[in-house]
Parts: sequence; C-alpha cells; structure tokens
Amino acid sequence: MLTPEQIAQYHREGFVIIPNFMTAQEVAAYHAEMDRIAQGNTLASHDKTRMEMEPDQPAEGMLIRRIYEPCTHYDSFRALSESPKLLDSVEKLVGPDILFHYSKINMKPPRIGSVVEWHQDLSYYPLTNRDSVTVLFYLDDASVTNGCLQILPRRHHLPLLTHSTDGFFRGKVTESVDASDAILIEGAAGTVIFISCMTPHASVVNTSNQSRRTLILSYRATDAFPIHCHIMTDLVEKHVRLVRGQRSPVARFTMTEFPIPVYENQIASLYELQERSRKKEQAA
Repeated sequence: MLTPEQIAQYHREGFVIIPNFMTAQEVAAYHAEMDRIAQGNTLASHDKTRMEMEPDQPAEGMLIRRIYEPCTHYDSFRALSESPKLLDSVEKLVGPDILFHYSKINMKPPRIGSVVEWHQDLSYYPLTNRDSVTVLFYLDDASVTNGCLQILPRRHHLPLLTHSTDGFFRGKVTESVDASDAILIEGAAGTVIFISCMTPHASVVNTSNQSRRTLILSYRATDAFPIHCHIMTDLVEKHVRLVRGQRSPVARFTMTEFPIPVYENQIASLYELQERSRKKEQAA
C-alpha cells in the first residue's frame, strides 16, 4: 500500500519508487517461470505471438528481447496482476474501478539488450483521460551499466511531446529533449516503479554482463476509454480486463485534444517501431 507521501510524490513528480515490493523468493519464482517460457526458442524458430527475439544474434541464438502479455498467458504473472497488494497501490493512483491494460517483459540480455528511446506511454494508446499508470518491476538488480530506467520528472502535466515525423507516429520523442534533469533509477531486484502514462522515460543498451529483466504492467481507470486508432487499438484492447470495481458506463474526458498516432506500417513492438525510425533518419 502506498503512503500519503508516496502518492503525493507520484502526482508531483510523475513517478514513485518502492524498494522491496517483491521478496527474493518471489523474484526467484518469476526467474524460473521466464526460463521455462524461454526454453527452446531461437531467433530462427520461436513463437512470434508470444515473444520477440534480439535481432543481432546468430540464427541459433536464444536471446529474447521481449515476452508479450505474460499476465494474459501465464498463471503466475496473471496472479500478480490481480494481487490485492498490487491493486491496493494502483487504486491509490487511478481510483477504485480498475482495468488491467497490458503487460510485457523486457529482457535486456547481457551486452546486447536493446535501447529504448524517450517516449510517453499515452502516445501509443490515446485515452479519454490520463488516469493510467505503468507499473515496472525490476526482476534483476538494475544499474547504469545494464540499462536502468531513466525518467524526466515533472513533465506529466504538460502537453504530450511530439512523437511523429512526416505525419507518421515513430514511437519515440522526435523533438529536441532537454534531459539535463533526467533521473537514472538504479534499484535492487524486487523494486517497483509506478510511472504516470505521461512521464517521459527511456533506457540505454545493456553494456554489462548482467541481465536487466523488467516486468511492465499497465492499468487504467474504467472511465478512461480508448480513442480508437485502427488495428493497433484492437491489438491492445483484446487483453483488457476488469480487475477491481465496476466498469464505467460513461467516458470521462479531461483533455480538450490529444495527438492520434498514425502508423506507417503495422508493427510488433516499440522496439521495432523505434528501429524503423532510426533507419529512416540514417537514410535521410
């Protein structure tokens, strides 16, 4: 359960960090489950509906970049997403009526774990209001060298930064970013970070010999309805489920306008979208 001081920090800074939210035993159990999920998958042969592989490895390489929707497909992760301890904290941030939105595990394997450029989560899935929170669990000790989370504080009340060029959504901030006040969030395995859907965040390549696995879940208030963005909205919304309270019969609007992402092509993940954008910039 979040304290009043932690709730105030979330609303003031756009994030709050809670060490030791998971026990060492819980972290070890999730490690074992991830090992089971990963077993037998290679770059050349893997279930593309359940995971994404790191591209810069041999065909027989087994380094996974992302596991899709663990809280939908795997019982232990689903149980966490519906646990009273976690939902009690989420309720303090978005209210008593809560939808589970989506989940993913970013693997950040040693020496190769991919970069994630500055972005704001709400840019991907416009909603009628901003009562949406991203919950990020460190499943390994996170440091600067293995690509810990970076956050730009106190930006979540401002308008959305530009994430598009040439009329198409690029999945990253495309305007100049002043990162002079960026906070690098190092933390031990079991740490959780609650992040506003409007808080800019990023992470760099893992240059260490240690993994930096993170479990990421998103929740929103039931009166935060999706603004439909064609097939990409449909892909995300199929995993949405009520986890606490009641569904709202009305949408609550708190913004007079919000940019709608226009996708140039269908993409599998943030990684792929940002990579395509970088290639376009290099070719220009």
